[in-house]
Amino acid sequence: MTTTPSQTLPPEVPEEDLVIHRHVRPPLSRRQRLVVGLTLVGVGLFVALAFGVAAPHDYAAAFKLGSTGTWVDFADVVVPARIAAIVLGAVVVVLGGWHLARGFARKWVKWVTAVAIACFILGFLCWASTGKPGTEIDLLGLMQQAIFLAVPLILGALAGVLCERSGVINVAIEGQMLAGAFLGALTASIAHNLGVGVLFALVAGGLMGALLAVFAIRYLVNQVVVGVVLNVFALGLTGFAYDMFMKNNADKYNDPGFFGTVKVPVLGDIPVIGPLFFDANVIVYATYVLIVVVHVALFRTRWGLRTRAVGEHPRAADTVGVSVLRLRYRNVILGGLISGLAGAYLTIGTVGGFTKNITSGKGFIALAALIFGRWSPLGALGAALLFGFADALQTVLSYTQTPVPIPSSFLAMLPYLATIFAVAGLVGRVQAPAADGQPYTKE
Repeated sequence: MTTTPSQTLPPEVPEEDLVIHRHVRPPLSRRQRLVVGLTLVGVGLFVALAFGVAAPHDYAAAFKLGSTGTWVDFADVVVPARIAAIVLGAVVVVLGGWHLARGFARKWVKWVTAVAIACFILGFLCWASTGKPGTEIDLLGLMQQAIFLAVPLILGALAGVLCERSGVINVAIEGQMLAGAFLGALTASIAHNLGVGVLFALVAGGLMGALLAVFAIRYLVNQVVVGVVLNVFALGLTGFAYDMFMKNNADKYNDPGFFGTVKVPVLGDIPVIGPLFFDANVIVYATYVLIVVVHVALFRTRWGLRTRAVGEHPRAADTVGVSVLRLRYRNVILGGLISGLAGAYLTIGTVGGFTKNITSGKGFIALAALIFGRWSPLGALGAALLFGFADALQTVLSYTQTPVPIPSSFLAMLPYLATIFAVAGLVGRVQAPAADGQPYTKE
């Protein structure tokens, strides 16, 4: 009796039953524990000494969490800035010391890292508030801005997850976003309909994804090279088309408008959470849905099992009847569609118009979020929020009188510096899917 592919790869097979040795997580080695522990202790001492002890004044740090239009308006949180920074640094030192002495389980290390990052950020904000008496930092507004700026990064990272879990490196996220941003703004302006703009933004991103798929899968071109070429192609094409159509006739070709915010009844009135998550535009809500759909589909469905198998061991997947090339084509094009939606968010989702190179490297930051998030949707979400927060922080610091003046050019570099440090810290410590970037042929 012969077995069909659906019998060999049942949908209910859990991830832990896959015979892929890369999914087995060995305990942290002594060297890894030493490096992580000493890093945590160093970060904690820096926070306590630089942001606490060395703070020029012992002013109170005031953080605004209230918001009008919710059931409860929270009073400002006021704490002694210097003492708070010292306590936050001490928390990180204790975590590092515990890791050196006993060691956290591998599954807890990411949460310990998240706590350390949060303590560092809060300690820095405490220090920033000591530049002038009565300085108030709108923490809720900062978090809202972080989510606002993180949305295209989240979408770009999800696109990367679909591609790279299938074994295709997607360096072309930037170009796909740029094409979506341009065509979305152009068609929405001509049709006077934002829905049409979103539709054509998806088409533009999907076409760029199809080009990547054809060159990388059919013609076996180096995937990094073709991704870079597509980015340059999108930059040149949209720049030329902008000069031809939009520059001198903006009223007709570059005035699409943008989606307004839609407050979700009841949920939008929840204190703090409501203004953060449930008072946004439709593309943001679509992003929420895509995060859940991609995560569930990748880890809880037959398609997800086959996608991960193709990204790890395509030859084995092929032997049980999975069409490796067809799956890769489909997922790369789907990734392009999601990148196109990210591009639409940059124009008709926010500013209401297209400018040359409006993406400004966001596709590459999304790629870094994918790596920092270890090629998982939820990990990429956390990394994208971190980079979005770094981007939002420059806005807050630009009008906050810090104890030491921070040049505006340095503030503009914050999101890119955060990206570099995050990815550099993972060199040699994370591994992509085994077949990522490797062409596949049946011969």
